[in-house]
Amino acid sequence: MSDKFLIETKNLCKHYLNGEVVALDNVTTGIKSGEVVVIIGPSGSGKSTFLRSLNLLEMPTSGSIIFEGKEITDPKVDINIHRRKMGMVFQQFNLFPHKSVLENLTLGPIKLLKQSKKEAEEKALTLLERVGLKDRADAYPSQLSGGQKQRVAIVRALCMNPDVMLFDEPTSALDPEMVGEVLDVMKSLADGGMTMVVVTHEMRFAREVGTRLIFMADGAIVEEGTPAEIFDNPQNERTKAFLKKVL
Repeated sequence: MSDKFLIETKNLCKHYLNGEVVALDNVTTGIKSGEVVVIIGPSGSGKSTFLRSLNLLEMPTSGSIIFEGKEITDPKVDINIHRRKMGMVFQQFNLFPHKSVLENLTLGPIKLLKQSKKEAEEKALTLLERVGLKDRADAYPSQLSGGQKQRVAIVRALCMNPDVMLFDEPTSALDPEMVGEVLDVMKSLADGGMTMVVVTHEMRFAREVGTRLIFMADGAIVEEGTPAEIFDNPQNERTKAFLKKVL
């Protein structure tokens, strides 16, 4: 892991309704290559807003985001080029219902990365095999379970060869018995050295897989540290109160 940040945010603010609602309040932090940063906190604390700001799906009101040495909040920067290096997995799977799994996976690499159909399909099938879904390549989203759809959504992001993966509560829309299969895929990505930023309510995943935890409340970072530091010895009263409710 290098000492340089892959992603850095400085004084990031996001306001709605002319400043009446503060979603992000001066968030300053950095994510290093190879880290698995897990963001926890109560609903409405700004976790998803912060995550979605990292690739400018949410435009910050003020502050800056530096990704791979470039300030992507600069209006002159072509954000689409940088977004290709940031895989994003949402709560909802957002797969094209009229396209097969393989077609869903190869669309981006062929159109945006200019890969040949053969090259894109080979990569997609290799990744599908890795998540145990190679036999579903010709299936359509309606023929898959929620857990399978989410694994396909993860593979779709991986097909773009991202430098970082952003996960916005990827298991919250799943039935409980399907959560494990998605978390297993995420754990294997982490084991392989993928840089990940994960917003989740899955505390066991946060403890076992996270290299660093960020606890947010009221749009601000209240506390951050290793999973052991946050779970076993939280310093802030807000953190203590939150963990008492969820653990």
